[in-house]
Amino acid sequence: MPNPVKDVTFNEYEPESLAELRGLCARMSPHWTGSPGPRKAAAAVPPSLIRGVSVPAGSARLIDGMSEYGD
Repeated sequence: MPNPVKDVTFNEYEPESLAELRGLCARMSPHWTGSPGPRKAAAAVPPSLIRGVSVPAGSARLIDGMSEYGD
């Protein structure tokens, strides 16, 4: 069966090191928005309220086409 997932390639520049990536992130941080102040932790959901998960067919095919962790 052919793999329905398309390869993702980036034509833009990719950083060569963690230090370079951190520098790029620092340069971009003024452009990012977010709520000021500390975030509150989400309240736990009781297991009795969890009824299942519904996943669209396209998303399921995407995940099915991905390699396993550590491949």
